[in-house]
Amino acid sequence: MRFRTKLIAGLLAMLAPVPALADALVDNVNGITLDKDGKVVRFNGVLLSLDGKVTKLLSSKDKRPEKLDWRADMKGRTLIPGFVDAHGHMMELGFRQLELDLSDARSLDEAKARIAAYAAANPERKWILGGGWNQEAWGLGRFPTAADLAGVAGDRPIFLSRVDGHAAWANEAAMKVAGVTAKSVSPAGGRIEKTGAQPSGVFVDAAQSLITKVIPQPLGKERNTAFVKAQGLLLSHGITATADMGTSLDDWMTYRRMGDRGDLRVRIMSYGAGIEDTVRIGGTGPTPWLYNDRLRLVGVKLYGDGALGSRGAWLKAPYADAPDQSGLGFMSDDVIRNLMVRASMDGYQVAVHAIGDRANAQVLDAIDELADTFKGDRRWRIEHAQIVDPADLPRFGKHGVIASMHPVHQTSDWRMAEVRLGPNRLAGAYAWNSMLKNGSRLAFGSDYPVESPDPFAGWAAAFTRMGADGQPFGGWQPQERITREQAWRAFTADAAYAGFAEDKFGRLGAGQRADFIIVDRDPLEVGPSELRATKVQETWVGGEKVWERK
Repeated sequence: MRFRTKLIAGLLAMLAPVPALADALVDNVNGITLDKDGKVVRFNGVLLSLDGKVTKLLSSKDKRPEKLDWRADMKGRTLIPGFVDAHGHMMELGFRQLELDLSDARSLDEAKARIAAYAAANPERKWILGGGWNQEAWGLGRFPTAADLAGVAGDRPIFLSRVDGHAAWANEAAMKVAGVTAKSVSPAGGRIEKTGAQPSGVFVDAAQSLITKVIPQPLGKERNTAFVKAQGLLLSHGITATADMGTSLDDWMTYRRMGDRGDLRVRIMSYGAGIEDTVRIGGTGPTPWLYNDRLRLVGVKLYGDGALGSRGAWLKAPYADAPDQSGLGFMSDDVIRNLMVRASMDGYQVAVHAIGDRANAQVLDAIDELADTFKGDRRWRIEHAQIVDPADLPRFGKHGVIASMHPVHQTSDWRMAEVRLGPNRLAGAYAWNSMLKNGSRLAFGSDYPVESPDPFAGWAAAFTRMGADGQPFGGWQPQERITREQAWRAFTADAAYAGFAEDKFGRLGAGQRADFIIVDRDPLEVGPSELRATKVQETWVGGEKVWERK
């Protein structure tokens, strides 16, 4: 009888829940994260499971488990969640590392010298490709021209993207190969810049396709190399997840190759480049998460207009510095609605590039019309939302529209924005605080490679409205500043939310992926200039160290 009692007790003990033991511990940290409500949480240890998820955040009062598979002692260094860039261009960033980069050229002459040097150093390249030029930074007062490139690279064609990707600069050889002449017509949504009747060499927005259609496409191995370059750069800046805005089928296949090889480290929330590529990738709808939550096709990226710097942003009134121009609307009202309906029917999230106030109004009009039909958690996104009519700001909150914005654009563009718009049309420009007050949710990114992917620069810009040079003093349109914590949330948890990934990553807490970075200072305890100078020392994704500063 005593034996039966012991046996039954033993069986009941086996059936009782067994306390789960953590498999790993990252200990002795100055840990900081935000909770679900955006409140700061401090801790000094992180318990992890072997599948790379957070089990528990530990305080100094919590006893550490005795049995562990491994333990890492961070020696009191600061640990924060990995950043989530809400809007970037993964493969463009990679190719920018392999091609000619003019992003820090400060004059036309310097740019020409760099082009010539690059051409001389790469005699095997049939085309001279690259980008990053900005005529505003050169103080040129005009677009560069094909004549400026005469003799710079011999007889080889040159094609160089503007910093925002919404215009490109070609030489005579490139235009000859493409068959561009004075008779060429600007396509819908594009503009051929002219010198008299002749193409000047600059092609705005859709007009770039007149040249790109004849440029040889990169090989698969070149795409792989570009991806590795981009991934390494993102990880070095502490970015553990990113939205890839405008994924082509070739891009997607590159990500799949990397995942199949076990070389996909950064997490990618993919938005297909238009309906066609989105459907070719996803088929009947968004894909599941692949490679342990490393890759997912979430939605579609559409373009409503161009960019402010190339005067392609679609405005309600003419440009102050070009009264004969109001920008370029890429889609009629019927077309944008049809495309949004097509995407929404299959459950794809819709993200629309809109910079000018007219383009933003068009997207908001479409959302107003479609929201009653496509109910549920749609999370409509407007990318950039740079220039918004103040009357339209409340409409962002009406249907929970996500404002996917980029703080570094404001600090780079404010002088140019004042020239393009004039002093009386700036109230809704880069209006982060107004977005929050009107019920929108901010998702911050960098729009790399338009800007550096460095999230600390964007974080500092968001609560100061000042650039690295401290200008303008007191911040540009300072009423649109947000708090340090609000900006941090927009670069982490809310950037993940914008891609339907808030249950996967974006903060540190039980059940979240253990994506974190070790940095050289406490980002909540330093001034803006010190925050900008923050260095990432280690980057961990899924509880695995994937990058370390040498």
